[in-house]
Amino acid sequence: MDTIPFQLSELLLHKDNQLIAFNKPAGLPTQSDKTGDPSLLQLAQNYVKHPLQLLHRLDRPVSGLVLFAQKPTAARELRRQWEEGEVQKTYLALTARRPEADSGTLIHYLGKSRHGNFSRAFDQDAPHRKKAELRYRILRSTERYHLWEIQPLTGRHHQIRAQLAAINCPVKGDVKYGARRGNRDRSIHLHAWKLSFTHPTSQQKITLQAPPPEKDNLWKAVVGCLLPVVGCLLSVVC
Repeated sequence: MDTIPFQLSELLLHKDNQLIAFNKPAGLPTQSDKTGDPSLLQLAQNYVKHPLQLLHRLDRPVSGLVLFAQKPTAARELRRQWEEGEVQKTYLALTARRPEADSGTLIHYLGKSRHGNFSRAFDQDAPHRKKAELRYRILRSTERYHLWEIQPLTGRHHQIRAQLAAINCPVKGDVKYGARRGNRDRSIHLHAWKLSFTHPTSQQKITLQAPPPEKDNLWKAVVGCLLPVVGCLLSVVC
């Protein structure tokens, strides 16, 4: 990524003296990687003019909400909430295949490859595998694609991508996990949509949301018509 085709202020979702959140575009790394491309963490720190604490990560081809802590005390409290399962994450995904059931829970055991950035989902536990669990429901289907709402209950490497692939429903564009073809911009149609947690100082329940990429015609076509219907679920509560 030689140039940044956006202003970071355009991606800002929330900012207070403890926390700041952005809507990460697909293709932008959350933190520095071997490519040396600018990362969201670097750009965000330049934006606020001081160090930030990275609380979680999104894969490079995934878009959506990324939350940073502006102070170490806020970082410690949010990490505690993550470790104790108090943070609720919700994703949107598009697939070309529809699951057998329109809603349910997927439980697998993920093993991370020693040769590459890849996880495989298995039905049985074994040494070096980690339990992965998520809830899902199908929000809408068109002639070609199906829109999923997904809540991961564990935080494993490539969890959603690997679990959907395991039931033969790979995320659109995710050739690493079995999609027939990639997207032209190397993105995949997986989006970190909402994040709910308790604010570290006010103790209020916060729900932040990030709209899917506006310039992506497929997201716009499949999700856009639903936004007025589920608008009450998208509001930011501060």
